[in-house]
Order: sequence, then C-alpha cells, then structure tokens
Amino acid sequence: MRLIIVSLMLALAVAAFAAPGVNITIYNDNLALVRDVRDMEFQRGVGEVLFRDVAGQIDATSVHFSAPGVQMLEQNFDYDLVSTDKLMRKYVDEQVQLVTEDGSVFNGTLLSASSKGTGEIIIQDSRGRVQLIRGRQIRDISFPSLPEGLITRPTLRWLVDAPSEGPLQTEVSYLTGGIEWRADYVAVIGADDKHLSLSGWVTINNKSGATYKDAKVKLMAGEVHRVEERRHLKGRAYDVMTMEAGAPQFEEKAFFEYHLYTLQRPSTIKDNQTKQLSLFPPAEVEAKRIYEYDPRRDAKKVRVSFEFENSQKAGLGMALPAGRVRVYMQDDDGAQEFVGEDNIDHTPKDEKVRVAVGKAFDIVVARKQTDMRRISDRVREESYEVKLRNHKEDAVEISVLDYFWGDWEILNSSLPYNKKSSRQVEFKVPVNPDEEVILTYRVLITY
Repeated sequence: MRLIIVSLMLALAVAAFAAPGVNITIYNDNLALVRDVRDMEFQRGVGEVLFRDVAGQIDATSVHFSAPGVQMLEQNFDYDLVSTDKLMRKYVDEQVQLVTEDGSVFNGTLLSASSKGTGEIIIQDSRGRVQLIRGRQIRDISFPSLPEGLITRPTLRWLVDAPSEGPLQTEVSYLTGGIEWRADYVAVIGADDKHLSLSGWVTINNKSGATYKDAKVKLMAGEVHRVEERRHLKGRAYDVMTMEAGAPQFEEKAFFEYHLYTLQRPSTIKDNQTKQLSLFPPAEVEAKRIYEYDPRRDAKKVRVSFEFENSQKAGLGMALPAGRVRVYMQDDDGAQEFVGEDNIDHTPKDEKVRVAVGKAFDIVVARKQTDMRRISDRVREESYEVKLRNHKEDAVEISVLDYFWGDWEILNSSLPYNKKSSRQVEFKVPVNPDEEVILTYRVLITY
C-alpha cells in the first residue's frame, strides 16, 4: 500500500528532464513533494556523490534518483548537523585549544564537557595535569577540524556507478514533512447586505529544514490518503510573514480526485518562514443573510450566517480549497469592523458556501416541550412551542430546525414545514420588527 501511494505522488515528478531548478508541490497535511534538478559532477566507475541542501525532514525512503546511465548502489541520509554540544562530545579524548577572558591559552586533551558547552570543561595538558575551566571564563574554543560524521547541511550521500566522467543532469524527487499550506479568505459585506467582496489568500508554513529558491510552486487541495508514521517534529521560530498580492497568480485545475493550484511565477520559500500569496483578487459575490435556530447547536440563540454560490454567475466559479473565512462589515464612518469567522470545507464550483459569523443579539428565542403522550411502548406524541421575538428594525425570516429519530410524522403545526431528511424538519418563520411569533407543532414518533 505504501509503495502504491508513494508511486502515485511521485508521478508528478518523474516526467522528462526539465531545466535545472526546484519544483515543490505542497499538500494540506504537513507534506510536500520536492523535485530538484541539478547539474552534478560524476567520476567514472564506482564512487561517492553528495547531494546537499535537502529538507531536514525528508522521508529518505521516498527518494527517486535519475541521471543518464548512472546506477545508484547505496544511499545514506546524513542529518547529524554540527552544533556546539555535538562538537564537544565528538572531541572528547581529542586535542582542543581554549582561550579564556583574561587571554590565557590552554592546550590539551578534552576529558569532559557539560551539556551545550556552557558549564565546566576538563582538559589534560601534555604534562598530564588536569585542569577545570568554567564555561563563563572561556572566550574561544578551537578544534583542528570538523569531526567525521558531522555536517553543516542535511545531505544525501550516494554510492553510484557512473558510465563516464563529467557533468550530468540529475533529478531527485522526495517527500518531506514540516511544510503545509492553508487557504484564508477575507469577506467584506456590502452596504446593501446582499453582496460581499471575497478575496482568497494562501498561507505556506515552512519548517521542513530547507529553503526552496526560485521554486515552481504547486498546491494540492484534497484529502490524500497516507500511511502515517509517528514522527516528532521540533518546533521552530518563524521568520516575519511575507505577503504577495496583485493580479491572479494561481492557475487552478482538477487533478486526479483533487484540485491543483499552480503559481504562475517562481517564488522563494525560506526555511522557518510563513509566506502569504494572493489566491485570487477580490470578487463581488451575491450573498444572503440567514438566521437559523438549531436547538441541537444552541438552545438559546439564533445563529447568523451568510450564504453565497460558488459560481461564475455569482462572481466566482473556481474550486475553493478549505480554509478560514474572516468576515468584515463597513460602518457608517467608513471603517471596516470584524463581525465573525468560520471554516469552510473544500468546495467545488457551482456549490453553495455558508459562513457562520455569530449569534443574533436582537432576536430572542425560547423553546419548550408542552406535552408528551405515550400511546404504547413504541409510539408517543410530543408537542413543542417555539417563541421568537424580533427587536431589530427590519423584518427577518428565521429557519427553525428540529430532529426526530425513528419513524415520525408532523400531525399539525402553526406554520408550513419542510422535511429536509429522515431526521430533520425545518420551519420558515417570518417575524416583523418588534413582533413575537409563536410556532407550535405536534409530532407522532414510532420507534
């Protein structure tokens, strides 16, 4: 199963050779596919080649290597990066030189060093004397060379058999964790309350341990099945967020059972950076405000949402990736005020999008069961009353929902209803300003 999944995802990257450069396809769930094409030097016959600057969170089992006529015999992923603590541990029983704050120089064999090299250090000089030097006294520590096994950058080390000597175009593709993307939307409600301006942004978080310079960037939206392995991901600080906007930058298309968004220019994604790119410029969309009372969600409040259609006719018409929608409304003084936010799922074109923004302040609701009559062990009648009071200056229509299990039938109701599913009923309740409307209904339930 794992081989099939990896092969499918690598199918994006194993096409014909391209010009040298980096291509990266980023998925929603902490995963990216990197395709790196470089010109590399090879020696004829069996020899070692180093491929540097790969992601620190690479899945080494997913690497695909290709160079004309070259056969890979062995692969190692070296990720033991140099640090003060590692240098000190590697140089135990080796020669070092220390210079203290007062200018004193100590040469000798390193016997012991505390964690991170910030505490006590013990060395033995050529005469056999053992000296203890406190970390705060040390100004410099010199090491003859970088110990074997320590590297400055994550590196793939290959043993290959090359047919000839010289440069060859080499393509490497691999999967890496530590990088993901999400969609963020900004919706501004118009003064007429019937339109909103919607703009989309892409936020990329890169903690993969590599920088992708001038990369061709693709974003995959959808739920790609993976065989998960538990990995500990170390937290890192982010660089300052960068934001890039302007004209439409992404080209969207269906790909397999997902949707692919391709950035139409190269972009550099730095390690430990959060980058924002404009997904599409503001689009004017017809929208409708919806009031909904759902006692299963909240028995005391009416929820307020905005609904619009993701269609070209309405002003959109592209597949919208899942993400957060932040909603603003313009005040009389021209300032835009934040009025709520919601998450939306992946939404194909020509489907409706509903964004919940909050609870209605000036609409009061009270629901109670007024009667329950048991007819038999499996049959009973229930009666309900819902009072709705509107203290707004405008008339509203409130959608009142209820849920029943088993076989059920509305025996009578004070207002028309719609059976939305085998378990859900909906009443549309118009309420004028400063008016109270009482909805009553009786239901027969058979279990």
